[in-house]
Amino acid sequence: MLTMAEAVREAMSIAFDERPEVFLLGEDVGIYGGAFGVSGDMYHRYGAERVLDTPIAELGIVGAAVGAALSGMRPIVEIQFSDFTAQAMDQIANQAAKIHFMLGGALHVPMVLRTPQGSGTGAAAQHSQNLEPWFASVPGLKVVVPSNPADAKGLLLAAIDDPNPVIFLEHKLLYKIPGRDPVPEGATRIPLGVSKVVREGKDLTIVATGIMVNKSYEVAEKLAVEGISITLIDPRTISPLDMQPVFESVEKTGRLLVVQEGPAHAGFINEVIAQMAGSSSFGSLIAPIKRLAGMNIPIPYAPQLEKAAVPQIEDIEAAAREIVKNWR
Repeated sequence: MLTMAEAVREAMSIAFDERPEVFLLGEDVGIYGGAFGVSGDMYHRYGAERVLDTPIAELGIVGAAVGAALSGMRPIVEIQFSDFTAQAMDQIANQAAKIHFMLGGALHVPMVLRTPQGSGTGAAAQHSQNLEPWFASVPGLKVVVPSNPADAKGLLLAAIDDPNPVIFLEHKLLYKIPGRDPVPEGATRIPLGVSKVVREGKDLTIVATGIMVNKSYEVAEKLAVEGISITLIDPRTISPLDMQPVFESVEKTGRLLVVQEGPAHAGFINEVIAQMAGSSSFGSLIAPIKRLAGMNIPIPYAPQLEKAAVPQIEDIEAAAREIVKNWR
């Protein structure tokens, strides 16, 4: 069983073998093998011309990738921590996301920006954020948040194929964890913009992203023993967002719990709630929609405070029990 780090590396290696125009650039992706070991031995297998170590200059790294993409290459950018994308937001939001549209479709920017995000490693406020709302709010960017190795591999291959920029957000706690399902061999793609029904139930629908999918799955398995049946949906791609499985599930369960690690204020899960409220499926609800997210604070360094700042398994379990038992 591959871990997510191994699955991402396998996807990049397949893309390298398929397309000579694919290359990887970022800080320490070469000889060191990546800050989290994701690129591994790729430098030794493909050489310094395709696995490029860069200076500590995120604006320049992404700017070089945008230029390369416009010139016919397919760069994969690795930014060591998602927090550091703040240094490169002009190139991401004002250049990569907009050039195709501003030039009437004459040019494309086939660039993938991979970056680890999330808390749980004691890295404190400047290295632990979940910034998917930043990217999802920018027209022209596709945003992928995989929760397991199999999806990470298939989605990354599809992202590399895409003619437009894709932000690929990998939770750092998931890098070393094997998935529940084996990673398919070969170059199987998973289309962007298609949500995944992880498990089906009749009492409650949970929509979760990233590591919260894994935590919600544990809760669903535990509560199933007690007769509480939960449908769990992983959007996988939050922009574009596929809401159809959510609508269909809520029509069956009548209850909806949305879970993310990032702060609730202006978070991605609010878009799920808004689209549900504006849909014909809204009338199927027999309970208020419940939202579970991180506190609206910078992530603390102290381990006990860091854990308290974001939803944990026990929080998801309590929320699920509340919405099911209080609204029958």
